[in-house]
Amino acid sequence: MSEPLPRLRIAVLNRQFSSTGGGAERYSIALVEQLAAQHEIHVFAQHIDHHWPGVTYHRVSQAFKRPRWVNQLWYATATWWATRRGFDVVHSHENTWHGNVQTVHVLPIKYNLLQGLTGWRLALRWLKIVTSPRLLVYLALERSRFALHPPRAIVLASQALVPQMRQAYPASQAGFQVVTPGVERVFGPATAAEKAQARVRLGLPALGFGILFVGNDYRKKGLGTLIQALSKLPPSCFLAVVGNPTHVPQFKAQAAAAGVAQRVHFLGSLPDVTPAYQAADCLAHPTLEDTFAMVVLEAMAHGLPVVVSGEKYCGIAGVLQPGRDALVLADPQDATALAGALEQIVRQPAMAAALQAAGLRFAQVHLWSELARQQALIYQQQASRLT
Repeated sequence: MSEPLPRLRIAVLNRQFSSTGGGAERYSIALVEQLAAQHEIHVFAQHIDHHWPGVTYHRVSQAFKRPRWVNQLWYATATWWATRRGFDVVHSHENTWHGNVQTVHVLPIKYNLLQGLTGWRLALRWLKIVTSPRLLVYLALERSRFALHPPRAIVLASQALVPQMRQAYPASQAGFQVVTPGVERVFGPATAAEKAQARVRLGLPALGFGILFVGNDYRKKGLGTLIQALSKLPPSCFLAVVGNPTHVPQFKAQAAAAGVAQRVHFLGSLPDVTPAYQAADCLAHPTLEDTFAMVVLEAMAHGLPVVVSGEKYCGIAGVLQPGRDALVLADPQDATALAGALEQIVRQPAMAAALQAAGLRFAQVHLWSELARQQALIYQQQASRLT
């Protein structure tokens, strides 16, 4: 047996430390929960809605709520001051210039701004950048974040991020490591009683085929296309929407225009999404941009067949076998194709069962316990470099 790793004092930086946040927040929370018994974990956040034995929480002030770039700079400075000494590892999930472990959850800002531009278009983009304090701050923080002096690990939350990061920051690729999201355990399909109870709890129809959507950015995650697809499905199909309720009025209007207002149920943000997984019959994730998509993996762990965007749009699709592990969309904005994929699951129980079984197998090899072990080894490597 291998010897246990030394206990380290670790600072974790994440402005929003709440399970109702997005995938990046749930990723960092899951790692903290897995590693808290092994290491001394200190969380530095501006918004904290989490409690875990052995974790110490430090609330960082929010002197500037607006503009967001000023708050980002404030947070980076405040956490640098608070963690500049006394920690073996500083692990940042944020755009900060400090931290010897940096986890990247989204496409780099530099890539988003400059990818594919040449000639006068590139010149105009640079003119926009140099005349924007916001962009200059974000790019300066990002450039410092991905520098390898002092030595640091740059952890990518998806293999799909590797080519974009390599293109934007080629000098940093020696520090790249991939640690994908995971699941706590494979829960398996809900029983009939559990499904009925979950539907009552969430106010969903007792009967009918339930399609689940989970995402905070409704537009980017493809809710508009899903609403159009729902209008092409049998009336027995309904949609449950979980996520930030800010844009609910806009999408309620879309549902009304599509004639499905009574079949779309907006549940808002849920501190625990488990009842939504239990209440559903499948997950639809027609996202336009996701570096991985934890929700897909979580749905699989609950035994839900999944329809998801292709690798061009969603990182997890790059490690799925289309047609076996999930139904994969070539164009997530094609409502007819999305409706066709969902209708296959509705009308072909054998296909739904096969997708369910394959999804459970896929989730079994993506457990947080193993991924946290990988993260702990990265911590140890970085701590050893500083001693």
